[in-house]
Amino acid sequence: MCCELITNNELEMKATYESVYNLPATSFTVRRFEEKYFSAPYHFHPELELTFIVKGTGKRYVGGRIDDYRAGDLVLLGENLPHCWKTEMMDEADINAISMVIHFNSDFLGTDFFSIPEMKRISKLLQWSKNGLHFTSETARDVGESMEALWREQNTVARLCLFLNILDRLSLSTDCTVLEQQNLYERISVIEREKINKVTAYIVDHFQKPMSIEQAAALVHLSPHAFCKYFKKVTRKTFMETVIDYRIDFAMQRLRDTDLPITQIAFESGFTDLSNFYRTFKKRKQLSPLAYRKIFLNN
Repeated sequence: MCCELITNNELEMKATYESVYNLPATSFTVRRFEEKYFSAPYHFHPELELTFIVKGTGKRYVGGRIDDYRAGDLVLLGENLPHCWKTEMMDEADINAISMVIHFNSDFLGTDFFSIPEMKRISKLLQWSKNGLHFTSETARDVGESMEALWREQNTVARLCLFLNILDRLSLSTDCTVLEQQNLYERISVIEREKINKVTAYIVDHFQKPMSIEQAAALVHLSPHAFCKYFKKVTRKTFMETVIDYRIDFAMQRLRDTDLPITQIAFESGFTDLSNFYRTFKKRKQLSPLAYRKIFLNN
């Protein structure tokens, strides 16, 4: 088994594909990341990932979905599902972002282990994880504490039992939300996935700024015209439709969770024209930004 603490200076990840480092004679890895901010870019890997946020607030990106996260956030991600956590509201402290992360393969105990009757629930859990699962309430608290205990445990057999108990606890949970109802990444090839992830990573990092189809096309070595056709064929949306989805999702969260002026939210979300923001928001949500905010103020 593996027990590591990784700081920001030691962490190196590729922009789209992450190679998860395993020590010899290990079947899964447990790491504790302590950083000024979560530095991993939007990325994917063939291993499943269980992440518990010990400290930090910001935005969590899973597939094409944006959500807020804070301390106590617990997410199980399936194979090759792209994701990243972006830290916000940093102070002057050296450490603003702490997470516990377990990486493992679906067959880490052998190809048939999760096929036995006793593992039926856990097997279903691993299948559901392909769309990303978010756990809350008692489940998140209990599993977070167990992950801390697992990270500290030195006995290899005890560690394996602790990890199976964590998976069992997750499989019994009713405090669970599916993050990606339709997982685009499950149905496309590895080569297409790498291309789309490069473009999605560009969108995640830049949707609050002016976006360039030419720059996105250059990332995957296509002409703008060929890129637009390719992107829509794979994702079933145009490039700008996808960018606008991110901008509207970001604006919705700002409207719900802050009292910032709507004009400021519009510009922070990547819109350069206020009337265009109002028009686009109402078309997408069938409500004006102000009416949307009032729904949450009245609850």
